[in-house]
Amino acid sequence: MLTRVCLIAAIVFGVAVATLNLWKVREVIVTTRTELNTTSNTLYTTTITLNQTRRELDDTKDDLAQTQQNLENTTEERNRLRSQTDELVKQNNSLQQKLKTTTDELNDAQAELAAWDALGIRVDQVKNVIATANEAQEMLKVANTENQILEREVLKLQTQLDLLVGKITKVPLPVGLKGKVLVADPKWEFVVLDIGEDDGVLKDGELLVNRNGRLVAKVRIQSVQKDRSIANLMNGWKLSDVIEGDLVIPAL
Repeated sequence: MLTRVCLIAAIVFGVAVATLNLWKVREVIVTTRTELNTTSNTLYTTTITLNQTRRELDDTKDDLAQTQQNLENTTEERNRLRSQTDELVKQNNSLQQKLKTTTDELNDAQAELAAWDALGIRVDQVKNVIATANEAQEMLKVANTENQILEREVLKLQTQLDLLVGKITKVPLPVGLKGKVLVADPKWEFVVLDIGEDDGVLKDGELLVNRNGRLVAKVRIQSVQKDRSIANLMNGWKLSDVIEGDLVIPAL
């Protein structure tokens, strides 16, 4: 009998313990479900927020790309406008210079016109006066040229006369005269020089031929042209053959 009571008590105690454990497990399950639901809701909310953030990030990237493109377009437009501005400034400077030049020319023309008016010459007579002045200048140039020719002829005649009367013993040549041998003929012993009447060369004038500062020969002018002259080598003065490029200076 006691054994049965103990057994029943043990069963009741076991049931009670099992019921208590079941109750605790149920509480844990309920708590876990609640937490799981909360976590699920939080995850859902977080997912929505993340998707929203991603969309906003994509929109921001698009806005940034558009802004970058707008910036590049603005920079290109600014550079284009700056280039146009620089070109306009150059054109303006050029026009200002042309305007100044034209203004100066106009002022000069007005001054010249006033000068003609002061002389009592009408505008329609200015052209004839200028033409006459130009003609006179041309005549003066011709006269100067003829005068130079006459002076050379007078110098030649005076030199010949001085030689005849014994006033001088050789034909004088201009101080500082320098020339160069253009052609040299060792067989006939004559040379062609690059100096002539325009340089003051006279017939029978004597020149020393040198090369690198050393005397080569002595020559006497036989024929004189405007810018050329022909000379013969003088006996006893040929130290070596004369060649093209040798220099000549007046003999003392």
